[in-house]
Amino acid sequence: MKSKINIVIVGGGACSLMLGCELNPSIFNVSVYDANVAVGRKFLVAGAGGLNITHSKKPNEFIEMYTPNKFLIDAFNSFNNIDLQHWLKNKLNISTYVGTSGKVFPTKEIKPIEVLNAFINKSKLNNVNFHNKHTWLGFKKNALLFKKENTEVLIEADVVIFCLGGASWPVTGSNGVWLNNFTEHKIETLTFEASNCSVEIKWPTDLINLIEGKHLKNCSFKVNEKTIKGEVVITKFGLEGNGIYGLSTLIREGLKKNNFCDLFIDFKPQQSKEFVIKKLNESKYNNQTKKLSEILKLSTVQIHLIKHFLTKEDFLNNEILAHKIKHFHLSISSFGSIEDAISTVGGISLKEINKYFEFKKLPNHFAIGEMLNYDAPTGGYLLQSCFSMAYFLSSHLNAKHLEK
Repeated sequence: MKSKINIVIVGGGACSLMLGCELNPSIFNVSVYDANVAVGRKFLVAGAGGLNITHSKKPNEFIEMYTPNKFLIDAFNSFNNIDLQHWLKNKLNISTYVGTSGKVFPTKEIKPIEVLNAFINKSKLNNVNFHNKHTWLGFKKNALLFKKENTEVLIEADVVIFCLGGASWPVTGSNGVWLNNFTEHKIETLTFEASNCSVEIKWPTDLINLIEGKHLKNCSFKVNEKTIKGEVVITKFGLEGNGIYGLSTLIREGLKKNNFCDLFIDFKPQQSKEFVIKKLNESKYNNQTKKLSEILKLSTVQIHLIKHFLTKEDFLNNEILAHKIKHFHLSISSFGSIEDAISTVGGISLKEINKYFEFKKLPNHFAIGEMLNYDAPTGGYLLQSCFSMAYFLSSHLNAKHLEK
């Protein structure tokens, strides 16, 4: 009888959970090594406000949400967002529903911990062994060196799959300190940077005292030629929310190039500038503020912003006022800290892996998930990419070793 192949998975997040469910137990002995006291810690943190597991966007549009996306196309096409929803129902008995924003969640009676336990239980049925409190220290000859409490442990494997995550939410163990472990093999890595996080706006003191903590809703946000509809929260630091998270790549590029990035907000995205001018001109009110609140239904915070950045003369000019409503400008001066970011970019350069996510310089060693250098917006896109990569890699390894 042919002996089984030993697979070691380093990291216990979404990627490893899918691998545990999909790697063929008749071919492989699978062991997961994670630094935390239990696997899936970041998975649970992500689900604290509702586990947004993927998005309902059409697959051909979905793949365009990643930057870059070419490296992910084969994996996503093999297991897209529709496939994931069917898989959850058929394999784990987890039903899903689509929220008003298009995000996909487990049905409301299913808690995030129940989803995590379903993954773990399915993995255990596949005879996956979980080893917690094992911190990966690097390579030692042909083995992996871990630290468990005060003891160093050497683990050998036929196949190694790294699922180490990025550097966001370090409280969950995602701190990116493993980057240096690959340098001895001359594998190119990039410093982790924040993504999907707050941006800094240098608010005037008298203005922020009026608007801090307020929301900008039903607006569109634009950087360069990319526009996103959503909402943001105004903070003392600047802005945060889905209205700017999806612009992270362009904001990052602007900051690197110019040390600032121009952001334009449309307070009335459903209406043209001409329509806004017409409504202002036809209003029965003499008071300009009254026109904005009663006729155009602008919020108090929007009116505060407009008034602060227009002179009295320009505020009374309907054409200039309409332009400001449709093309409100703010200057972004920096990103928030990486510790507060929802996700990161950086990590393993995509040049270092082949189409199956195998290291070109390290045969039978693979890397998937957020530890690779790509950007995914919030809305279920990051989790979907992790599941797609893990499913695709599992299918590749199952087919490759079954043939042998």
